[in-house]
Amino acid sequence: MNNQTAADAAHSTTPLESSVRWSDLKLNFDGMIPVIVQDADNDEVLMLAYMNEEAYKKTLELGMMTYWSRSRDELWTKGLTSGHVQYVRSIAMDCDNDTLLAKVTQVGAACHTGNRSCFYREIVTV
Repeated sequence: MNNQTAADAAHSTTPLESSVRWSDLKLNFDGMIPVIVQDADNDEVLMLAYMNEEAYKKTLELGMMTYWSRSRDELWTKGLTSGHVQYVRSIAMDCDNDTLLAKVTQVGAACHTGNRSCFYREIVTV
């Protein structure tokens, strides 16, 4: 069994329940909310993506992070084509209800470039 299959087998994709409704969230002008994604085990920031209501409901239904791809203009369950899935461990909202923080178990790379995190290029270091 390869690592991806072992990791997949260790996670359930049973539906999740949220304590807030989609209507409780404050959305951008385009009906979406930004989602900061962190590794649940080490708090590494992996990526930033966006959800619309359909993506939010699909995430809860699958237990896997699902976003709205602004570049492709379509629903996108992370990893369905690459195998680099994100299993939901928790989702929190910020104090203004306008940003979500998802903690995930990341299988493989989070970034489309193949890097573990999308934030691999430092531009300021002190």
